[in-house]
Amino acid sequence: MVMKIESINSTIRSERVAAHSHIKGLGLDENFVATSATKPCGLVGQESAREAAGVVVDLIKNKKMSGRAVLLAGPPGTGKTAIALAIAQELGPKVPFCPMVGSEVYSSEIKKTEVLMENFRRSIGLRIKETKEVYEGELTELTPEETENSLGGFTKIISHVIIGLKTVKGVKQLKLDPAIYESLQKEKISVGDVIYIESNSGAVKRVGRCDAYSGEYDLEAEEYVPLPRGEVHKKREVIQDVTLHDLDVANARPQGGNDIMSMISQLLKPKKTEITDKLRNEINKVVDGYIEQGIAELVPGVLFIDEVHMLDIECFTYLHRALESTIAPIVILATNRGECMVRDTETVAPHGVPSDLLDRLLIIKTLPYSPQEMVGIIRIRAQIEGLSIEDQAIVRLGEIACQTTLRYAVQLMTPANVLRQVYKKESITVSEVDELRDVFWNAKRSGQFLACHDSSFMH
Repeated sequence: MVMKIESINSTIRSERVAAHSHIKGLGLDENFVATSATKPCGLVGQESAREAAGVVVDLIKNKKMSGRAVLLAGPPGTGKTAIALAIAQELGPKVPFCPMVGSEVYSSEIKKTEVLMENFRRSIGLRIKETKEVYEGELTELTPEETENSLGGFTKIISHVIIGLKTVKGVKQLKLDPAIYESLQKEKISVGDVIYIESNSGAVKRVGRCDAYSGEYDLEAEEYVPLPRGEVHKKREVIQDVTLHDLDVANARPQGGNDIMSMISQLLKPKKTEITDKLRNEINKVVDGYIEQGIAELVPGVLFIDEVHMLDIECFTYLHRALESTIAPIVILATNRGECMVRDTETVAPHGVPSDLLDRLLIIKTLPYSPQEMVGIIRIRAQIEGLSIEDQAIVRLGEIACQTTLRYAVQLMTPANVLRQVYKKESITVSEVDELRDVFWNAKRSGQFLACHDSSFMH
């Protein structure tokens, strides 16, 4: 099997500014002691859970955690998702991190186990190192050569492009295909940029602006790079990071014909299709061969499954088997349930997880926040959302969080800022917080209202 690696678009999910955008890491020192004073991380409290997570990060970095799983267990709103995201931040951007929710498996399009397998494959990275022949240097000339259009008319077409590349050792002029010129335009490459062109595929990559032009502007957001050493034509090691799911998708696309029926069948094809086990096994064989030859390196990432109690016994059995496979990511589970039924069974188990799977898990507990910690979290959220808020209003929100939930108090902040703008105040005050507390009810207050006016509602 010839595996398609070129032009793979990564399937990493992009995240907007959301509930955990302020999380920067676990905030641990070199002895795995939680401290936010010397290393701000966005996390407040949960010292024991953060220190346990730090040990897990160390095991992952030393490649001693593969095939194991961690369970974050605690009441709602105690930072389980935040700790999982902090673990991902500590591991760095090159380690795949795939978050999902237990209810995602109940899709009408594909099987439950297929959803789990897809996310497993998203969480396993492959770092491919290839030695390619490239032309590298500072672009000194970029001249498209035009010719008469063979179809007639007054328009002209580009027949080829002449480019000049310069390095410390010499200068070379190249006559290239017009498709290269289109790639140069897409990359917004101009004379003075340092580029390299792969001789086999014709792929063009802009490295940066040559540092000889660093004095062009006083304020310049450009990244300057030195003039390449060596010859223009050379062999270069190119590193590409992909996930196994990227490879699955790239190699599963059917190569249809150019006739009208092929195009119609592509349009009618559902967006979500299952990738066969046969294809995955073939890709695994090729990946194993690459690893044995030293061409590629496997990078086990992290699969985070929130609300794991939503999975049923079929998913738990599949998860148990997947953890034992030779290619498996580190799995982090999270739940806010105590003793409850394992879905689709009559068995009651801690956290709604079967006992045989619980035996394989390292369980990290999270505890309710203290009033001071809640105030600290609200203060951080105000900073990350760019809100101007008085200290008394932050304290009042902390009191509300203690009486209701932290999530409810945090949700009042953005509407309070809207009120501040309406009243043309410089900062959010206690009056805006109290006004919104009467406008937007929390779950407890809403439940009390329903109990008092039960006869007014339909059943």
